[in-house]
Amino acid sequence: MPGWVDGRPADTLSVKNRGLAYGDGLFETIAVRAGQPSLLDQHMQRLQRGCDRLGIAADLVLIRDELLAFARQLDEGVMKLILTRGDSQRGYAPDTHSHPVRILQGSPLPAYPSAHAEQGIYLFPCVTRLAEQPLLAGLKHLNRLEQVLARSEWQGSEFAEGLMRDLSGRVIEGVYSNLFMVRDDVLLTADLSRSGVAGVMRGALLEQAPELGIHVEVRDLHMADLEHADEVFVCNSVYGVWPVRGFEQLSWSVGPLTRKLQRKALALLDIA
Repeated sequence: MPGWVDGRPADTLSVKNRGLAYGDGLFETIAVRAGQPSLLDQHMQRLQRGCDRLGIAADLVLIRDELLAFARQLDEGVMKLILTRGDSQRGYAPDTHSHPVRILQGSPLPAYPSAHAEQGIYLFPCVTRLAEQPLLAGLKHLNRLEQVLARSEWQGSEFAEGLMRDLSGRVIEGVYSNLFMVRDDVLLTADLSRSGVAGVMRGALLEQAPELGIHVEVRDLHMADLEHADEVFVCNSVYGVWPVRGFEQLSWSVGPLTRKLQRKALALLDIA
């Protein structure tokens, strides 16, 4: 399926685009099943927060309409929205007359091994650290070089994800997922006020947890928390929840709370 630029089929972009020059923009990766985008409200809310933070004056109603139309054409797959500040001349200062550019791309749903969800995965210990920048923390902005470097650290199928820490050594997230731990029936996840991406599935599970009778703590997490965890899992808005079975010398079983939230994630994604 051809991509769209500003609502029309296109495969070219201006060389003056600030997304290309500076990573000046945001993106959302959205699963589509039966022509419907999963967790669209949550994706739009995060996009709105990103636009507010970066000062990008985007038409969110128009973007939502385009996402729905693109999803109907894609039917099954993953659509990626890239929203840039638009074009400008050379220099960091934004052009006050520039208009945001909307780019939509479609791809097939990834064929992840079923064992990832059933038996669990192993995490690679990434050397690449996440920088601490509160102004960008939580946003799905276009600069993903930290993740590119981290993902290049391992090859092969032994590890399905990598564990990323910040410059102070705090446990933050996976390379393309958010991380949760369970300790004494309490659900723990990292405070993302300094670094990391506030994932849509992470947010949905945090919202659903109290209704499931699960106590939640969002706080700084350290390696000691990982060592003493009873369960560990990662999540994102395409595959849902993957249990984590091991990291270096640590190992965990796939516990009941992980399974409960995994079922909830599949329901949120409309996966039978």
